[in-house]
Formats: sequence, C-alpha cells, structure tokens
Amino acid sequence: MKRRLIPRGLRTRLVVGFLLVSALSALTTAALTYHQARTAILARAQDSAVHDLRDQVDSLAPDLPARPTDADLRDLTLQLDRAGGARNWRTAAAYRSGPLVATTTPAPAVPAELRSSAASARNAVVQRFHRDGDPQLAVALPVASAGRSSAPSGLVVYASFSLAPEQRDASSLVAAARAGALPVVLASVVPALLAARRVLRPVRQLRSATESMAAGALDTRIDVTGDDELADLGRTFNTMAATLQADATTLRRMEAGARRFAADVSHEMRTPLAAMTAVTGVLDEDAASGRLDPETSEALTLVADETRKLARMVEDLMEISRFDAGAAVLDLDEIDVGELVRKTLALRHWQDRVEVAVPDGLRARLDPRRIDVVLANLLGNALRHGGTSAPVRLRARAGADALVLTVADGGAGIPDDVLPHVFDRFTKGDAARTRSEGSGLGLAIAAENARLHGGTLTAANAPDRGAVFTLTLPWDPV
Repeated sequence: MKRRLIPRGLRTRLVVGFLLVSALSALTTAALTYHQARTAILARAQDSAVHDLRDQVDSLAPDLPARPTDADLRDLTLQLDRAGGARNWRTAAAYRSGPLVATTTPAPAVPAELRSSAASARNAVVQRFHRDGDPQLAVALPVASAGRSSAPSGLVVYASFSLAPEQRDASSLVAAARAGALPVVLASVVPALLAARRVLRPVRQLRSATESMAAGALDTRIDVTGDDELADLGRTFNTMAATLQADATTLRRMEAGARRFAADVSHEMRTPLAAMTAVTGVLDEDAASGRLDPETSEALTLVADETRKLARMVEDLMEISRFDAGAAVLDLDEIDVGELVRKTLALRHWQDRVEVAVPDGLRARLDPRRIDVVLANLLGNALRHGGTSAPVRLRARAGADALVLTVADGGAGIPDDVLPHVFDRFTKGDAARTRSEGSGLGLAIAAENARLHGGTLTAANAPDRGAVFTLTLPWDPV
C-alpha cells in the first residue's frame, strides 16, 4: 500500500483549513490596507501638488502681460521650477494653442490626453502615467483672467514630477503587511490545534463506541454535552444503540424460544415415533410377505416410509438443537480412515455404488460417529442428485497438517444460485421438487460436525461435470 506523504485525517484537514482561513484573512487585510493606503498617499500627493502649484501660479500670474510671449512663459516656468523645492517638479506653459514652453531640456512629459482635457477645463486636471518605468503625476492648471476669476485666460501651466517616493511608501506597507501575515498564520496554529481537538473529541468517542458495538457490546453509550450538531449526533447514536440492544435482546429471546420449542417438540415426538417405527416395521414385513392384499400392502409400505422419514427428520432436528445449544461434544478416538469409510458404506449398502480411494494405514484421531454422519450425508446427497452417468467417487489424502476427503459425483452440479447457500438449513438442491428424501438439514449438520472438529466443509462444481464436496480436518500423523 502506497504511503501518503501528507496525512489526510480529519484533524489535519481541520488544522490546514483553519490556517488557510487565517492566511487568507491576513492577505485580504493586507491587500485592502495596501489599496486604501496607496490611494490615500497618491491622493495626498496629488492634492498637495495642485495646491502648491496654484499658490505659485497665483503669485506669479499677475505680473504676466495679457498676451504673454514665449520669453514671458519661459521666465514663468523658470520661477516655478525654482519653487518646486523637494517636489522637484518640472514645469511648462502654453498660451492657447501654442507650443509648450519650458526652461528645462527636454521639456517635462505632458500626456496628450492631459493637454486635450486642459484646453476646455476651468480647474486643475491631473493624470498619472509611467515614463520609462517611473510613476509620474502631471498637473494641468488653467490660469484665469485678471479680474474675472471664472473666465480662462488661455494660459495653462503644466507640472510633472515623479511619484517614486510615494510608490516606495506604498511598497513598504506591502512589505510590512507581508511580514505581519506570517506571524499571524503561525500564531493561529495553536488555536487551530485546540479547535481541532475540541471538535474531534466527540468524533473519537463516537468511533470508539461504534467499534465497541461492532465487537458485540450493544450496551455501549457515549457521554453527550452541549447542543451543537456533534451533540445531536451523539444523542442519535445513543438512541440507535438502545434500539439495537432492545431488538437484539428480543431476537435472542425469540431465537432461544424457537430452539427450545424445536428441541422440546423433537424430544416429545421421539418416543411415539420410535413406537410407530417399530409397528410399521412389523407391518412392513407383513406387507412384504404377501399375506396382505395389494392395496393394503401398498398403503402400509407408504406409511412405513413416511414414518422413517419423519423419524430421521426428528433426529436431525435434535442434532441441530444440540449444536445451537452448544451441547455437541466430540468423542475422539484413533481410527483407521479406510475402515471407517467401509463401515459407512456397508451400513447403508452403498459398497457397489461408490468408488473409494483411501490410502492403506491412514489413521487419524476423530469422532467416528460424527465423521460417519458427515460421510453419509455427503454420499447420500451425491447418490440422490449425482445422476447415473458416472459413479460417486470418495477420495482421501493426508497433507502436512490436514486430512482431506472429497466426494464427487457425475451429475449436473449445483445451480449457481444455490451454491452459496448449500450449507444453509432447509436448503435443497432441486427446488422444483416439492418432496424429497432429505430433510434439508443433512448438509447443515455435516458442516457443523466439520466445524466441531476444527475443520471446514466446502462445495464447488467440477470443471467438467458434477459437484465436489471437500472435507478438510486437522490432522497429526499417528
């Protein structure tokens, strides 16, 4: 299994999510702070520049003639450049549609859009732009006519200067915000861990309680505090656990009652059935002797057969009841496996119908009565349903630590829908037949006897034809 480099547990996801929210909040705050601070810095620089330029123009413009010449404009820009001070602006002036007149060379950068806007403006117009990667601010200030402040004189004064200092101030805010975001994120680790621990504590309790219930402790409950969603989940779990415990108790009581009922009925029927079997055996002999008329003989034979079937079913029910009650025990003995197989076949007169391959001298410590029951059920089932195209085969072999016996027939095999349930109680291979010689308990009893020995009993279909039952038992060479 490939190991994950990054843990993906709920605790990790909660902590990571908390840190991401903290980092996002810090970065969002830094971005908003930077935007607001940059806007405020640039607005303050712009207003200050417009105010200073207006003050200088207002003090110098009255000395200009009504129609200033280029020389007049050059003197004006020279005085304005000297008054720039720390702002270090460079100025230019234009009268009506005339060219820009400046003292410095080259002339200050004035965007064409700014000149176009200033031609019809009455108040100052500003524009931010970049020149060779340097952020700059250009100001266009229309000069009003003397005596009529609202009427433009046609003279426009331009000033441009670098916004690099303001840009550095804004950048320093970004650096400060970035530097402050990391401590915020690191500091949020502690509350993230505490929050994750508080959230996951009831989840861990719920997981432990669920594991306990899965192990069979249906009386498991969890302590619920609070009124949040996790508390509601805990209360729901307790309600579910109580319901399951009550249902399980009821089912166990009903199951125990059913087992007792089956055992009691089987036990009560055993004595009268024994008497009935003895009587029908005598009557069956009379019918076989020919002393009775054919109809009476046929009726007595039918009654005798059905009585024997009922007696076998009662014996099977009693055997199943002993398994359910845990009263079935092993009576182990060292036996010869080949001899046990021959006795099983001889007792039921199956010697000529089963091919046997058991190694000579194969001995094992088993319960002979229970292994006889297993083999009788498997062989009887194979003889009934295996068909007549091929004989039933019984094979035995010993491995390193297991004794394996297989019973195979040449019939049509077990239907695919029946195969997973072949060892269930009251399961019959041919569901189309309403009656059969079996009780539907034979294979279930065989499987229980195999488990009682610590072994297994499995069923499968052979690749070519027929069903194969495999009995595997623990084995130590003796």
